[in-house]
Parts: sequence; C-alpha cells; structure tokens
Amino acid sequence: MLRSKDLTGLYDASAEEIVEILDRAAEMKALLAKGRKSEKTLAGTALVTLFYENSTRTRTSFELAGKYLGAHEVNIASASSSVQKGETLIDTGRTLDAMKIDFIAIRHPLAGAPALLARNVSASVINAGDGMNEHPTQALLDMFTMREKFGKIEGLKVAILGDIKHSRVAKSNLFGLKKLGAEVYMYAPRTLMPMGIDELGAHVCNSMEEAVAGAHCVMGLRIQLERQKGGLFPSLSEYSRFYGVKDDILSLADKDAIIMHPGPVNRGIELTPSLIDGDRSVIEEQVTNGLVTRMAVLSLLREYREKNL
Repeated sequence: MLRSKDLTGLYDASAEEIVEILDRAAEMKALLAKGRKSEKTLAGTALVTLFYENSTRTRTSFELAGKYLGAHEVNIASASSSVQKGETLIDTGRTLDAMKIDFIAIRHPLAGAPALLARNVSASVINAGDGMNEHPTQALLDMFTMREKFGKIEGLKVAILGDIKHSRVAKSNLFGLKKLGAEVYMYAPRTLMPMGIDELGAHVCNSMEEAVAGAHCVMGLRIQLERQKGGLFPSLSEYSRFYGVKDDILSLADKDAIIMHPGPVNRGIELTPSLIDGDRSVIEEQVTNGLVTRMAVLSLLREYREKNL
C-alpha cells in the first residue's frame, strides 16, 4: 500500500511503492484491453484537474482515468478560475476541500506547489508537473512502458537526451529508475545540463555516442522554450543539427532498443520523423500507458484513503 495520501514526487517514493503502481497499471491495462471503461473502483468520489499550465496528454488522461473508474470529474483551468481574481493556491485548495473533493491532480509552474497544496487540504494531491521539479506520473508511465518491453527495469541502460535542465520528466525518471536498478545516462548541451545532477545518480556524458552506446531505451526530451531565457543555444536549426537524435545513432544502442519521448514532440528538432514513426518508437504506447498508470495511482490512493482517512 502507498505510504501517503498524496503523490507529489518520486524522490521520496520507495521502490516498493513504485512497483505496486506498475503492477496495478498492468491490471488496469488488462481491463482496458477487454473494453471495460466503466469500472466502479472510484464510485462516489470526485476528481478535480487543476491546471495552471497548458496540457493535452496529462490532463486528458487524468480526466479519462477518473471517468473510466467511476469518479465524478471536473476540470479547472486557471485562466477561467478565481485565480484571475487574486485567489491563492491554498485558498483554492481549501475551497475544493469544502466541496468534499477526493483527488486533485495539479499542474503548476512553480516547483513545490503540489506539496504545498497537499499539506493544506484533506484531498489526495497528485503532482501533474511542477515547474522544473518533478512529473511523477510521466516517469511511472515511462517505467511501465520499459518494463512491458523488457520484462524488467533492473539492469537497463536508459539514455535521456535533450533539455534536461528544464525537464521535470528527466528528474522523476532519474529518481524512479535508479530505485528500480536501472542506470541513467544523460547528454545535453552544457547550457541545458543542470549542475549537480550527477550527484543524484546520473551518468553525465560528454557525447551522445557515449550516452546511447548499449542503451535499451533512448529518450528524447522536448526543448522547453517557455521555461528558458535566451542564449542557451543559437537556434532550433542548430540545436537539431548538433543535438537532435538522428537515425544512425541507434546503431550504437542495444539491438532491441526503443525510442521514447514524453511529448509533444518537435518533429525534426529533438527526433527525426523516421524515429518518431518507426518500428522502434513506443511514443504512442506511452500515451496509452499514461492512462492506465494514472488509473492505477487513483485506485491506490482510494485504497489508502479508505483505510487511513
């Protein structure tokens, strides 16, 4: 069973909790494969998706995860909420608590916002991405995808390439993968590699070839222009030329290596179209696995709430 009413990151999650979520996600995927989209696991509960940033995949999958499991679901976009009138995050959370909400999936531009909210509400808070900090459910779905393909996480070599400095996905993957026994190799332009990430367990590489050599998973990351200040690289075309993942680099990877990306992909910038659409790509599978992983998280948090709250 999960140890907390919330899922705000993988930094503090145990390996056992991560495995429990992955196992439950496998059960949820089996249900979907049978066409079962009207389970009653969350019957009588309410889920709010509270997004202060744009999203398609994450928000939609949380909404569908709740609906498929029988929860009442409401989406709140900050642009149309009382945030525009000056309401604080804590006051928003307390308002939702007063409406007897059970789950809040929150995306926020400031690191630590989900943890702050979790300390001030009775509802279970799920971090759907906070600034440049973490995106735990994305990392969980990535690990689920890897485990489906290879039957394990332990012993895998995972190459993460691109805008690591601004990526909450990279950090959550690093925390989760290391706990399950994988090795994480990272490569990026120096201006896009965060200082000290090697101290968290990443192998910081001097070349893409070093990162990809023998890798089982090659993960590209989106260039996050919305989080960057100018001057980190000359142009998108030059980034693509020198740092984009090209088809020929896969010859260095494991013969069964897979291509991953959290999406959305800037085609031709981070990955070539032939890699995105090729036989080794599991990018679309990641989207499906995001749905079942979030179904798993919600169902496990429901069990925690029933036994502890």
